[in-house]
Amino acid sequence: MTQLMDYEEAVARFDPVIGLEVHVELSTATKMFDSAPVTFGAPPNTQVTPVSLGLPGALPVVNRQAVEYAVRIGLALGCQIAHTCRFARKNYFYPDVPKNFQTSQSDEPIAFDGGVDVELSDGSVFRVEIERAHMEEDAGKNTHVGGSTGRIHGAEYSLVDYNRAGVPLVEIVTKPVLGAGARAPEVAAAYVEHLRDIFRALGVSEARMERGNVRADVNVSLRPSPDAPLGTRTETKNVNSFRSIERAVRYEIQRQAAILESGGSILQETRHWHEDTGGTSSGRPKSDAEDYRYFPEPDLMPIVCTPEWVEEIRAGLPELPADRRRRLKGEWGASELEMQEMTNAGALGPIEQTIAAGAAVADARKWWMGELSRLANAREVPL
Repeated sequence: MTQLMDYEEAVARFDPVIGLEVHVELSTATKMFDSAPVTFGAPPNTQVTPVSLGLPGALPVVNRQAVEYAVRIGLALGCQIAHTCRFARKNYFYPDVPKNFQTSQSDEPIAFDGGVDVELSDGSVFRVEIERAHMEEDAGKNTHVGGSTGRIHGAEYSLVDYNRAGVPLVEIVTKPVLGAGARAPEVAAAYVEHLRDIFRALGVSEARMERGNVRADVNVSLRPSPDAPLGTRTETKNVNSFRSIERAVRYEIQRQAAILESGGSILQETRHWHEDTGGTSSGRPKSDAEDYRYFPEPDLMPIVCTPEWVEEIRAGLPELPADRRRRLKGEWGASELEMQEMTNAGALGPIEQTIAAGAAVADARKWWMGELSRLANAREVPL
């Protein structure tokens, strides 16, 4: 049984450092490098072309809308946009990658050096610095049948669906998040929720975590004090709800603290999150510089983002969610909890439009929240 240190004791004894890698699927009509449609829930292997299947001789073509969406995201995150960038081949073998490489970006991301101010539950703001945002394509989906874990080990056989292969992604990587202390789990979840709201406001993704539109890899390490070197980190892969992100960070802090306190050392590895047990399990060892043998994608020209095009995109950005919430909170006289409830329900837009049409603020809020709650209950979905 995994030993855990009491959480309060763990954060008093060690300084947590976190990092997040958030993948967002872009809501384009077609895939990143071919004309296959992007349709959620389609029968397996029906949304494919020779390009997304990696068949010999099939050549990719960049989806311009995906590039524009990536620039939108970069600007909304306060990033610099690269004048030129290029795609690279990330070489590895796994059944859900039919080409035996993933087309991604390595040392030339489309956006870099940004940051966002994340609002926490008590109204305080925490700054999260962003290292880069880069474009890539998604992999297919493996389904391991048989066995007790749903993973490849112990499965009787595996099925592969390539509908998702080639779907455009943007991956957003933070710099090490320092100084969060005991609030590190809350900061991690609030940051991903902040990004989710931005994606929706920009219109670049449905950002439905239950569908895997937004997935987070959560890095956690501990060090004895804030002025000590960074510790060895673990990476918990594909955590797909805010609550799970918070729980996964908390669990890893407790687990690593118990190991270090007993004189052990942390193995740098990927880990899997288990919602049913509320814990993580070991995945595979991971080095700081995995040898993916990146090299420039020879079948694609560099991407050029002219200053004029970038400024045109910037001019079309909507009011960002945090700015809008602050404005509406003041105009409506709402509490932080009330604003969170209205935001989660997707009610801000309808309420704002109803007020603009002449309704009283209190009446508009009451009617829309009641109606949305009724519909959610009838459909047995969370509000």
